[in-house]
Amino acid sequence: MKFGILVFPGSNCDRDMQDALEKDLGVPVEMLWHKDSDLSHFNTEDCIVLPGGFSYGDYLRCGAIAKFSPMMQSVIEFANKGGKVLGVCNGFQILCESGLLPGALLQNANQQFICKNVFIKTDNSAALQIPIAHGEGRYFADATTLDHLQKNSQILFKYCDVNGNIGGAANPNGSTLDIAGICNDQRNVFGMMPHPERATSEALSNVDGKEIFKILGLLN
Repeated sequence: MKFGILVFPGSNCDRDMQDALEKDLGVPVEMLWHKDSDLSHFNTEDCIVLPGGFSYGDYLRCGAIAKFSPMMQSVIEFANKGGKVLGVCNGFQILCESGLLPGALLQNANQQFICKNVFIKTDNSAALQIPIAHGEGRYFADATTLDHLQKNSQILFKYCDVNGNIGGAANPNGSTLDIAGICNDQRNVFGMMPHPERATSEALSNVDGKEIFKILGLLN
């Protein structure tokens, strides 16, 4: 498996993701400029990553402009063919704006930018410590969509405390149902607000991010 990382004007986590994937996880990476469109050298076993940052300065809704880039049109086609796509933070917002994932990311409940370590978990995992850094990370969807996500097991990660207790004060941004990450129906498109690429290095005394990539099936 190889990874392609999109680079938009305003991206600020693209090199963090590249460093984590190449140096910490030992996988090949290619940087993909947003104005290009060729993904013919990637197959459905590979993964395209939409990194965090402030694509186009977030001057409209977060991710609303990035969805129109030539490369994003190719990413949509790639995903529709079964290729793996991961969106982190701003990348998650772009996936929702482009229709690859349902719902929307709204302003944090406290109306402030939040940057700190939080804990998230799957239904079966222990609590994993992963950093967040966002101002519009509150996941929201209508009741019908939320019901579908729950019944189809598409809620990948929920915010929890260090002991794995979900919700309450452990939810940093007010996300509906404490949602930190979801996937599509076909389970090949993944979006999450926390940054696993910031938790893959022994130098940072936290490698829980590696477990995230394993859970998503993106790391052997």
